Amino acid sequence: MNVVTTIADVRAAVAAARSRGEAVAFVPTMGALHEGHLSLVDAARRRGGFVVLSIFVNPLQFGPNEDLAKYPRDMAGDTARAAERGTSLVFAPSVDEIYRRERTIEIRPLKFADDWEGASRPGHFTGVLTIVAKLFNIVQPDVAVFGQKDLQQACLVQAMTRELDFPLEVQVEPTVRDSDGLALSSRNQFLSPRERKAALALPRALTRLRAAHRSGVRTGAELERVAEEVLAAEPGIELDYLAVVDTRTFKRARTVGAHAAAIGAVRIGTTRLIDNELLQP
Repeated sequence: MNVVTTIADVRAAVAAARSRGEAVAFVPTMGALHEGHLSLVDAARRRGGFVVLSIFVNPLQFGPNEDLAKYPRDMAGDTARAAERGTSLVFAPSVDEIYRRERTIEIRPLKFADDWEGASRPGHFTGVLTIVAKLFNIVQPDVAVFGQKDLQQACLVQAMTRELDFPLEVQVEPTVRDSDGLALSSRNQFLSPRERKAALALPRALTRLRAAHRSGVRTGAELERVAEEVLAAEPGIELDYLAVVDTRTFKRARTVGAHAAAIGAVRIGTTRLIDNELLQP
């Protein structure tokens, strides 16, 4: 596995792979790799002969009071884990390499991103879509693989890819969970043992909501109440949002249909966690 830091080098490596007749699959990350990221590499390997993984902590998607400075970084460990999983190329650019001059262009989502993560983190999705678009143009993959845990982000990337006619497929893979049910996240390491125990209320609430849906509850408001009761019973949790939405618009769903999902975000101490469950009819 090679590690490159420049746009020119990653383009040269991808061009060489294509000259050998290999398809190119891409996994964009911010590093601090865990099994959730590595499962995306596994999915990418099933789709492409040449797998590119990027590691870039994107400053554009962090707000002024968010955790950019303390976001976990472990380049040596990340490259070792990526190599063990069969990654072909790691692209680890500096901020100066990606944003080489004063920016005059950004990609700003429309109403799709107004609520939930978009409301809680103003400007976040503009930063996400801007860097993803840049990376798509740099790597030019046949398929890019994202995780379901960041569901609103994944749906926005799919919409951007479709509406701006990027010639690639965006594949979304299921959330990977720890043995206790907590969705894997680089931010989980900031939780104390007491906070981690409290954090389990979020997946427990979503599981309870899904069970109510399977038992026949079909109104979004009633399903939300089921989950909110679980969260309210857990001290130490500050609820940001809990909603049943239509994933085509990310507006609240009055009645659960084929495109519904339950999404939630909580804060525990200084750590903010998100999770979701797809709701099939």
